[in-house]
Amino acid sequence: MTIPALAVSRMPHPPDYALLGELELVSLARLRDERAIRLLIKRHNQRLFRTARSILGNDAEAEDVVQASYALAFTHLDSFRGDSGMATWLTRITVNEALGRLRRRRPTERIDALDDDAPALNSGEPSPEEEVARHEVARLLERMVDRLAPGFRSVFVLRDIEGLSTEETATLLEIPAETVKSRLHRARRELRTQFTSQVTGSFANLYPFDGERCASMADHVLDAIRR
Repeated sequence: MTIPALAVSRMPHPPDYALLGELELVSLARLRDERAIRLLIKRHNQRLFRTARSILGNDAEAEDVVQASYALAFTHLDSFRGDSGMATWLTRITVNEALGRLRRRRPTERIDALDDDAPALNSGEPSPEEEVARHEVARLLERMVDRLAPGFRSVFVLRDIEGLSTEETATLLEIPAETVKSRLHRARRELRTQFTSQVTGSFANLYPFDGERCASMADHVLDAIRR
């Protein structure tokens, strides 16, 4: 099926996009309104990238998955009913795309069968300087999170970084809620080290996906859905 060309809304009085709510932007995106699509991408890029990266553990693969997820979502917006919110809907698509890639990469490994008793984090992380800059702390924390076993890392990112509930995380990862709780407890325990007081409040700075990187993603997605 040919996707109609993207076009900016030709309303007599174009809306103030910054004031539009999610459902209004989605309605415009269904009409292939480029500005609405870019705004939706900008709003959700961070979460989707973090989610994909937590599963795949690789920036390039995560970026590919997010781009594919957006292309799929924006060409199937009619299936979005608004019951669970755009963020949840997009995250579910991204999780499915990332897990599909993970299974293709390692067909014998199931994400819900990871050994919860496996070491989740290497000890011996070097101590940062007393007056370490905020971005260096964020990078340190990023490395610490990367060392978590994949099952723990995914749960930690969705629960503690993205703020999803236990039930939402369980649904997205297709694992029992009790497994989410146990993996989150283990991940927090592994990360609760001598660095805790220095990195408090820095979780939100993990895996930044903004600026030119975000704009480039929007360009690629728009190109993909024009085809």
